[in-house]
Amino acid sequence: MLANREGQAVPQVVLPTRANGQWVKLTSDELFKGKNVVVFALPGAFTPTCSSTHLPRYNELAPAFKANGIDQIICLSVNDPFVMEAWAADQKAENIMMLPDGNGDFSRGMGLLVDKSQLGFGERSWRYSMLVRDGVIEKMFIEPEVEGDPFEVSDADTMLDYINPQAEKPKRVTLIGKPGCSHCTRAKAALNANGIRFEEISIGSHGVSLATLSAVSGRTTTPQIFIEGEHIGGADELEAWLKARG
Repeated sequence: MLANREGQAVPQVVLPTRANGQWVKLTSDELFKGKNVVVFALPGAFTPTCSSTHLPRYNELAPAFKANGIDQIICLSVNDPFVMEAWAADQKAENIMMLPDGNGDFSRGMGLLVDKSQLGFGERSWRYSMLVRDGVIEKMFIEPEVEGDPFEVSDADTMLDYINPQAEKPKRVTLIGKPGCSHCTRAKAALNANGIRFEEISIGSHGVSLATLSAVSGRTTTPQIFIEGEHIGGADELEAWLKARG
């Protein structure tokens, strides 16, 4: 049975990590004392669900968490500091503190260190999230104890909805552009000026081609902007959308 530690203090551990190219030892008190902290723990850096959904959505919603009183969002995994640092850079996870639990001490103290040796992983953290206030666990969302890698309740939206069901969430914005495109530059400047975070996909990278652009937007000109799945259009249409939004 996976442990639920609601109402209890977080484990008291010392975690070796890296900061500014130097080794740093972080204690539980340094991480949690006097703070409101959201932690989400996952099986491993660079693994599919963790990279495609779990980490990116917490990074997207970080401003909303901050607006609702959260001081820090921590991503915890039983990986070494160098792997976590590389994963953060790959994901552009600038809003998240990447916490390596390299020896599994924190996860073991949580009662959520599990054996994944059948996958060649050794011991790893079970997937879960928790809200910690001044070192005491207020709420936990622990994935069901079933086969595979369940991802049903530890997501960022579930945690934010618990903290404030009426919390305003940033819109999901995607801009498909290409290098040297002046209209792309104009569209990005307009989004930045309005404080709107966006994902940028560049034609010619990761298999994205003009054919792809045409298939998803019906156009071959750049940029093409999508907001919450709705196709807005190019830079002119974006500026009109922003003006109408006020």
